Amino acid sequence: MRVLLAEDDRKIASFILKGLREEGYLVEHAIDGELALSLALSDTSSPFDMMIFDIMLPRRDGLSLCRELRTRGIHAPVLLLTALDGVDDRVRGLDSGADDYLVKPFDFPELLARLRALSRRMPHAVSTALLQVEDLILDVNKRVATRNGQSIDLSTREFHLLEYLMRSAGRAVGRTVLLQTVWGFDFDGASNVVDVYVGYLRKKIDALGPPLIHTVRGVGYKIAEAE
Repeated sequence: MRVLLAEDDRKIASFILKGLREEGYLVEHAIDGELALSLALSDTSSPFDMMIFDIMLPRRDGLSLCRELRTRGIHAPVLLLTALDGVDDRVRGLDSGADDYLVKPFDFPELLARLRALSRRMPHAVSTALLQVEDLILDVNKRVATRNGQSIDLSTREFHLLEYLMRSAGRAVGRTVLLQTVWGFDFDGASNVVDVYVGYLRKKIDALGPPLIHTVRGVGYKIAEAE
């Protein structure tokens, strides 16, 4: 499941990113409201399934961000994070178009529980749970990958990488984006870990049919129909 996190506090963001990625979520991080807006609108073919916004964001606050996304027709569930716990604050948050409200400080299990509750109300949850490129199928909920009807054994990191590529099917994805999303925003950008794991995926996927993962020179990789 693809999640957008907008949080300018690095310590809190790191805590949430680490926890969500360990739970199998694909998370992209924005440090301000304008960047979050740009990310949310940048790729409508592979939208975020859920969004988590701190209210007190620089450049554009979380309430304004939520209202703008709703105006633009983005209806993914939004969970607001804030230190403001008054009734009026909660009402303003929900009236801005948010779906839930979590007061800081919070326990991570509660954050997970609220995300699970939001996912159960998602009208598009079923459609985003099954990804397919030609005969390669990825069941996100069951965490099962198959090609030509044959099961593919994937490590957790391989699964996350394949999920991101398949959600971006047909579009080139840069190595930096993959590092930030699959491994974490603070991962060593000089590492060749993306190339190594793409190699792992190719060995497992291409053994069952024509190549589906393609190198895009100067950019990174894309998954698409066999060339």
